[in-house]
Amino acid sequence: MNSAGAGTHNRPVWFTSSYSNGAGGECVECALTDEYALVRDTKDATGPVVTVQSGAWCSFVQALRHSESTN
Repeated sequence: MNSAGAGTHNRPVWFTSSYSNGAGGECVECALTDEYALVRDTKDATGPVVTVQSGAWCSFVQALRHSESTN
């Protein structure tokens, strides 16, 4: 493996919600790894990152989906 590939392999890939309109509102972006979900403010890419275990993140997202489908 070359060193150029090694450095980018461990870098998280951040994405924003499809509900984000890009107008600079109160949005977060996420990155997923095998063990964790990472969450940060879209307006501050160098700011703090909230790290949540994958299982807890999946439960959180499922609860949101369930709540959305019952409203």
